[in-house]
Amino acid sequence: MAYDEDQFLALSGIQHFVFCKRQWGLIHIEQAWQENALTVLGDQMHRRAHDAEERERRGDLLILRGLSVRSNTLGAVGQCDVVECKRANSGCSLHGEEGFWSITPVEYKRGESKESDADRLQLCAQAICLEEMLACEIPFGELYYGRTRSREYVAFTDAMRCQVNSMFSEMHRCFERRHVPKAHKKAECRACSLVDVCMPKRMLEVEKYIEATLESE
Repeated sequence: MAYDEDQFLALSGIQHFVFCKRQWGLIHIEQAWQENALTVLGDQMHRRAHDAEERERRGDLLILRGLSVRSNTLGAVGQCDVVECKRANSGCSLHGEEGFWSITPVEYKRGESKESDADRLQLCAQAICLEEMLACEIPFGELYYGRTRSREYVAFTDAMRCQVNSMFSEMHRCFERRHVPKAHKKAECRACSLVDVCMPKRMLEVEKYIEATLESE
């Protein structure tokens, strides 16, 4: 299925959706957003990734920063933090550049590698956009984590690509119905900048009262 431009969703939304579907709905449907220390640090890291010149050359390596990408099949639009293009014997062509190039998207993250695939699926979605735009195949990408100052290699498997497509299909269905999923309290909620919007203090007090009542019975 191909989406029209007025149906496109934010590419970065898949990271929110995987982490918490309600968080995604609050941000992308209800347009709710609040900053906390973690979101500010994350924004600073992305600004540093985008601050340099759009194109940087290091021998056979061409580095593109803040590259706008899109996919008609995913119905998504967004930006890549960094796209590393390495001169190769075969690969894709780049506008204004000679020869062939291999493409590697690199996404910058504030913290460290996680068990959740939220970051990996976001990176895979970027690769799908680049493949569609450049008519090429991108087998892997990398995640750079600021806390550990290390890169994680991410292979874009068929299973991961299917999951990205499935997630975006579900996001589009929710967005069309303006459906914000219900809250499900979990440990990660404490670090979420939207916890007061998602679960106001009164709601949390009611939950605590119900839990205490059930425990006493």
